[in-house]
Amino acid sequence: MEFFPNSRTFVSFGSLSIQWYAVLIITGAFLAFIISLRNTRRMKYPDDYIEDIFIYVLWAGIIGARLWFCAFYDFSYYITHPLEIIAIWDGGLAIQGGLVGAIIVAYFYTKRHGLSFLRMADAILPNVLLAQAIGRWGNFVNKEAHGAIVDGSYFDGILSFLKDGMYINGSYYEPMFFYESVLCIIGFVIIVFILKRFQNKRGDLMWAYFMWYGVIRFFIEGHRTDSLMLGPLRMAQVTSIIFILIGVLGYVGAFEKFFKKPKPTVIFDLDGTLLDTQNGIEKTYEMLFEKYSSKDKFTEKVKTEVLGPALEDMFKKYFPNEDVDKLLEEYRIYNDEIFLEVNKMMPNAKEVLKTLKEEGHNIAIVSTKKHDTVESNLKVYDLLEYIDDIVGCDDVKKQKPDPEGINKVLHDGRFARDEVIYVGDSVMDIMAGKNAGSYTVGYYFNPNKKEALDNAKANEYISDLKDVLTIVKKKIHFTSDMS
Repeated sequence: MEFFPNSRTFVSFGSLSIQWYAVLIITGAFLAFIISLRNTRRMKYPDDYIEDIFIYVLWAGIIGARLWFCAFYDFSYYITHPLEIIAIWDGGLAIQGGLVGAIIVAYFYTKRHGLSFLRMADAILPNVLLAQAIGRWGNFVNKEAHGAIVDGSYFDGILSFLKDGMYINGSYYEPMFFYESVLCIIGFVIIVFILKRFQNKRGDLMWAYFMWYGVIRFFIEGHRTDSLMLGPLRMAQVTSIIFILIGVLGYVGAFEKFFKKPKPTVIFDLDGTLLDTQNGIEKTYEMLFEKYSSKDKFTEKVKTEVLGPALEDMFKKYFPNEDVDKLLEEYRIYNDEIFLEVNKMMPNAKEVLKTLKEEGHNIAIVSTKKHDTVESNLKVYDLLEYIDDIVGCDDVKKQKPDPEGINKVLHDGRFARDEVIYVGDSVMDIMAGKNAGSYTVGYYFNPNKKEALDNAKANEYISDLKDVLTIVKKKIHFTSDMS
């Protein structure tokens, strides 16, 4: 085995070898992935989004970097020797081409999955500076990406540790890779730890990345002696100017029309939100307590507690010795029998759904009732025609406050994931919405429920469903942290 920095080879096994350049690129990419994963978890994205993006972007970056190199290093050679294009093991990657390829793929991925490209780019792209800082040391190993010939005294002092490595073919060269690596780290610190505190809109961190990397690469490329050329021009400098322009224009808001904010998706709970089913729920539980426990144990405190949580959880707590499936069946049969007698639609519910639909909003229901029960309940009040999707308790493995139900609505990309309002009447509803990263609205149809909802710390509270029509018009981002 031969290890850095004595050889380009990290480790070899007979005729097989792994190069330091590849190790450093993958290490940098993995570090960027770990930081990005941490960011997206804070944004309440399911992990599979960033995992998918990492895989797609990594491959798109490598392919883009290779094609860019081949196009501007010796296009005529590679066009006549196309098989040589895939000979990536012989070297030849251009980071700017990798960025272009990766960003294009990331844009279409986010569009396909209903994600905000700008929000996702803010969470990921600044971290690429760290990946680039690490990857540049692969150039050191390969003795490339250097500047002009210098005297050996150039490395006296702080740069002395680079001296031996920058002795190439009998001469010392400027360590331009090192300067770029350091400047990338400085850029990461400035963008992530300083600029982020003053971020005004989605995309600001991405635009800052373009500006910073464009400036430093333009400077670095002006001193390199192994640049890719476009006629008499250094291709990397041309691209850097384009990056700077894109960054400046984006930062001042020139692309806002292109990245237009979609109308928020509005997701409702059913019981206690669109339908006033409190009496029906209480009467059904009262029947079960009378049959399997004691009617006296169905106190006012218990009546409040059972409104919202999954039936299975309440049955296990209050009827621990009974068969949960049997209780579920009895509950639903009896609840259906008395449904029209004791339940009613919430005031303004139909008007709100109709108006939201006319204004172009997607509407969904996430409930702890079974899917077919939700459908039948909505049909009774002629509300089903306004609903684009339904997730019932039988559609998910985990109930509220787990966000699985909300994530299931959002995951196929039909609805805008980064602009979601979740309206519910219980603490469990608000917690589920927050766990999904959604903007939460606590709805209380009587003052007594407001106090309990306050503990959940929803983004805001309403006592009239018509207020939803005002909320959707607010000039904010509809996420739990409004970012």
